[in-house]
Amino acid sequence: MTENVAIRVIRPDDAARLERLFYRLSPESVYRRFFTLYTTPPPGVMCRLIEVDHDTRDAAVAVVGDEIVGVGRYAADSREPGAAEVAVVVDDAWQGHGLGARLLAVAAALARLHGYTTLTAVVLADNAPAIRMLRKAFPDAEWRLGSGEYELRVPLLARERIPA
Repeated sequence: MTENVAIRVIRPDDAARLERLFYRLSPESVYRRFFTLYTTPPPGVMCRLIEVDHDTRDAAVAVVGDEIVGVGRYAADSREPGAAEVAVVVDDAWQGHGLGARLLAVAAALARLHGYTTLTAVVLADNAPAIRMLRKAFPDAEWRLGSGEYELRVPLLARERIPA
């Protein structure tokens, strides 16, 4: 199924595609990605998600035909110099086919390419699919459980390759 998917860097003309992806997401997927149940994108969020500088913020999209079916991104983690926080979201119809792992790998590779040495992520404690994906991709990651969410931290330079 994923052989028909092209993965490329996000572009400014992806704004409408990204918004259509948001509206295709189930309430559960929206909550798991944004940690809040939005029924419409909050003001400014779509602009923030589409505007990347390819240094402190970058993103890759999975495209089928003319539609975005997933996004993997990183942003400089303001809490730790040299660290980048990653996030992934996949259209519900495409979940469970390895697309999230592919987007995670691309986001991690982009972060490493731009000089980040540590990857971080925050995931809801009940988001079992994301936790499985992250544990498989980064078996040597450090995990901390906070109030209802896990924080993951993993060095990028210590890895011989980015997970596939």
